[in-house]
Amino acid sequence: MSYQALRFDEKSLFLVTGGAGFIGSNLCEAILDMGYRVRCLDNLSTGKYENIAPFVGRPGFEFSEGDIRDLDTCMQVTAGADYVLNQAAWGSVPRSIEMPLLYEGINIMGTLNMMEASRQNGVKKFVYASSSSVYGDHPELPKREGREGKVLSPYALTKKVDEEYGRLYKELYGLDTYGLRYFNVFGRRQDPDGVYAAVIPKFIRLLINGEVPVINGDGKQSRDFTYIDNVIEANLRACLADSEASGEAFNIGAGGREYLIDVYYSLCAALGKKVEPVFGPERRGDIRDSNADISKAKKLLGYCPEYDFAKGIALAIDWYKANL
Repeated sequence: MSYQALRFDEKSLFLVTGGAGFIGSNLCEAILDMGYRVRCLDNLSTGKYENIAPFVGRPGFEFSEGDIRDLDTCMQVTAGADYVLNQAAWGSVPRSIEMPLLYEGINIMGTLNMMEASRQNGVKKFVYASSSSVYGDHPELPKREGREGKVLSPYALTKKVDEEYGRLYKELYGLDTYGLRYFNVFGRRQDPDGVYAAVIPKFIRLLINGEVPVINGDGKQSRDFTYIDNVIEANLRACLADSEASGEAFNIGAGGREYLIDVYYSLCAALGKKVEPVFGPERRGDIRDSNADISKAKKLLGYCPEYDFAKGIALAIDWYKANL
């Protein structure tokens, strides 16, 4: 994997918030495997201890159970950290429509706490998870930074606000911030359970169990599905990026576009299943089509995704077969 060739000072300490979640735990593992120290913060509200249990006891790994909504906690965990990879957030567009106040507290106030603590403790780079949902109702494809529409959900709004704080913290305080607009990330450890589960692991689990998946809408909506290792690379490259690129947001996708119904049938074929899906109502707040223009991330971060959809989905299916 290309990110394994990246080099940091041998004593570097990475703080990964939301480190027991899907993306966070993969970041923890990758950085540990590269030989650097990792401090993981998670309140285990959506993250799972089992995701990081294999790392506990490994040299250079420490786990703190805590909440980014508590500034004192943020101050403690950022002390001595060189790089902060802020993944702590609540996802899911539909859930944010049901719980807007909770999303405000976690995704905005929590992220602001982390930025402020990072500023006060002299963190070198603050890299944070944003989302392709910030493009809202803008119809242009592929999606390009600087051409955003009206946001369609509280979740999208929280990420838009985070990006504005990232810009301000660079301009006002000199904190190097990098917002990563993730496009439909998938891969190992992504939770297939629950009403708000992401579509790929949910489909895989239902098909393996012989159940019939429900596709919201007509299945012709498209997504830039992005394998987890591309996201790991993006985070680490942001940590090494030029300071002049900070204060900005970057599309992090594979640069492709897959229709949901095609993804469904490709999963059926890979799993040896012949199951026709059920079509349900469209989900409120969802973007119809999504495809990332990743030229800005390539130019300013050196981002070069190694995994296209076909390569990534094959690896994901193998992982779920072995772990479900």
